[in-house]
Amino acid sequence: MARLGISIYSILLALWVGGIAIFTFLITPAIFKGFGRDTASAIVDKLFAVYFPFNLIISLAALVSFLVFANLQAGLARKLSLSLIIAAVVINSYIHFKLYPDVKKTKAEITSFEQTAPGSLPRKEFRRLHGISAVLNLLLLIDGVALIVINSAPGE
Repeated sequence: MARLGISIYSILLALWVGGIAIFTFLITPAIFKGFGRDTASAIVDKLFAVYFPFNLIISLAALVSFLVFANLQAGLARKLSLSLIIAAVVINSYIHFKLYPDVKKTKAEITSFEQTAPGSLPRKEFRRLHGISAVLNLLLLIDGVALIVINSAPGE
């Protein structure tokens, strides 16, 4: 049973880190390279509707699997892992329920990124929110990588 628990937890961490890495470093840049800014933005918007819930579900599933298979780790590794997973759930919840809706609302005020002046208030607000989103996305990636490293370390 312990082996099954470790496998499930490891798969969830792989989906977490792999999903963020592929979306951030491969898919999004390819879309923006292959299409004009407005078209690329519309495509990525459609993907975000799946990406953010996916990240939240994966972090929640990782938390549940970690708690169900409580003997996965012990001591400091357990406390650190639990803290990192809870932080990810909180960050993903914030992104999904607050930040992403705010981005969508702000973006709706921009008729075209190609035609709206970069100094306009909606563009400035979009840049600010996008910056927050990018930082949180990288924090979630680092969080997931740290969990993989901790999970891969020999037991205490």
